[in-house]
Amino acid sequence: MLPTHSVSAIMFCHAIHSFDTIHIMTITRCSWANPDNPLYLKYHDEEWGVPCHDETRLFEMLNLEGAQAGLSWSTILNKRENYRVAFDQWDAEKIARYDATKVAELLANAGIVRNRLKVAATINNAQAYLRLREEVGGLDPFLWAYVDGQPLLNKRKSINETPAKTPLSDQLSKDLAKRGFKFVGSTIIYAYMQAIGMVNDHAQDCFCYKAH
Repeated sequence: MLPTHSVSAIMFCHAIHSFDTIHIMTITRCSWANPDNPLYLKYHDEEWGVPCHDETRLFEMLNLEGAQAGLSWSTILNKRENYRVAFDQWDAEKIARYDATKVAELLANAGIVRNRLKVAATINNAQAYLRLREEVGGLDPFLWAYVDGQPLLNKRKSINETPAKTPLSDQLSKDLAKRGFKFVGSTIIYAYMQAIGMVNDHAQDCFCYKAH
């Protein structure tokens, strides 16, 4: 027989588990978060809209957003781990030195989007990133200066109220292009700003809206 305190502990754990189950079932998310794709839910819940200051991830997301052009985000998300392996864990110094042999290898890799322009843009972006890092310290200080270091908290009731781009993304897009980055159109850059948490565009009824 279990001691009385052990039985009580088990009953308490069951109660907590039941509460957590009910809580999980009633979570409200943004309508675009695909419940059938665990990677999508994890991305929505733990990354999208969360302020990011990690240089490697900032570089990764800039390139993944560019790779998405003309495709769905789920396509890129499902290939994300393949990208990390193919592009040396997003080590910009290594990527900047990729030669024709490496490019051929990438274009033969079915685990990523095999688009010559996008692969070339990633190599180009690594070179542009290294110059930016030398000049201003990296993407973190460069990007967050546009919002004075604080994320913009929008008040969207649904995805239908979310713009494809804004005057701020227009300006950031132009500035990145001037610094030599590719695949940085305003629409791509606004998606990037959302992804790295420069703007919080979670719907107001989404549990992530205030959590981040």
